[in-house]
Amino acid sequence: MRAFAGAALLALGLGAAVPAQIQAQASVQASDPGHEYVYVAIQGDAQISVLDATTLEEVQRIDLTALGFSDNAKPHHIAVDPDGSHWYVSLIGDNRVLKFDRENQIVGQAQFQVPGLMIRAADSNRLYVGRSMAAVNPPTSIGEIDTETMLVEEADVFFPRPHALEYSPELGRIFSASLAQNQMGSIDAESFDMELLNLDGPVHTLVQFAISPDASTLVATGEMTGTLLIFDLADADQPALRASVPVGSRPWHPIFSDANTVWFAVKGDNAVVAVDVESAEVVHRIEAPSLFAPHGSTIADGKLFVTSNGPGGMQMGDMSAEPMDPADMDHSDMDHAAMGHEAGDMPTTGTVTVIDLETLDVVGVIEMGANTTGIGSR
Repeated sequence: MRAFAGAALLALGLGAAVPAQIQAQASVQASDPGHEYVYVAIQGDAQISVLDATTLEEVQRIDLTALGFSDNAKPHHIAVDPDGSHWYVSLIGDNRVLKFDRENQIVGQAQFQVPGLMIRAADSNRLYVGRSMAAVNPPTSIGEIDTETMLVEEADVFFPRPHALEYSPELGRIFSASLAQNQMGSIDAESFDMELLNLDGPVHTLVQFAISPDASTLVATGEMTGTLLIFDLADADQPALRASVPVGSRPWHPIFSDANTVWFAVKGDNAVVAVDVESAEVVHRIEAPSLFAPHGSTIADGKLFVTSNGPGGMQMGDMSAEPMDPADMDHSDMDHAAMGHEAGDMPTTGTVTVIDLETLDVVGVIEMGANTTGIGSR
């Protein structure tokens, strides 16, 4: 293990301007601990958007270059404290994890090589961090950050390119998986002792995990095999693969809306899918023009928020690749007849699509910027 302190804080500042009345409203709401915000990483523009989960208004746009970070900072993923008091963003390009308060001011940071996905523990002051998909040969370790001191410890998982990451307070286990090999680990959160699990078949390229609210089921999305893998957690040391569900091309970040239903983007199909993990069946599939290479997902205020990279966004298996020219892309397989939108309403940039989980209607589309990726809420 290694431990080191976060670097000195950079100068504080604000990003793109928003109307004064929205700023005033946001200030009042920030003092309300019950009010929900959604935080969106705009990787290609080195920006972060703060959305009001109820009104769907953008209350602030944070420009990382105005805070002293590079044009290539690549903000990728967001994690939020359980009480909403702080939130965190991983910067792939600048090798940092930043901590912001509820007023969206930087209050801490930690150095971490090519950080990717993050999970905020609900039962302690711990933030778990994996490695970016953009890193071809990153360290074979994951990080544990103390959210009060922003000190980092690293635990070796031994397999290459650890990316998928999840934590269960009920089980006291961290789950990590390799992008390059069919290997995943179940890690004791206190000792960092790991049990290794080898998966059969072709390389799945496990993108991300999610754990059901009752901690009985772990799911993983397989980019290369187009499957959702469903594991039983009766023995959390050795998750048992129970089902493999074909879901489409390149499933991405999953999130449970209830004990049995898990939602996730299917990036290659420009769709959002829900699977019932008990029956191991696809139960919902939503397509909309704004879902152009959909990526991250979170649930707030009874709604599912899904980011989309947009034209020229990230490529398969490598977020460091040069963006494609939208004119060179093949859109022939896209279904433009979508819920809540007129045909042909194609995005020109990354978006957030908002879906009502009761009606399954698209209730909002918010334009973000180039290569919109991670999203988080408490």
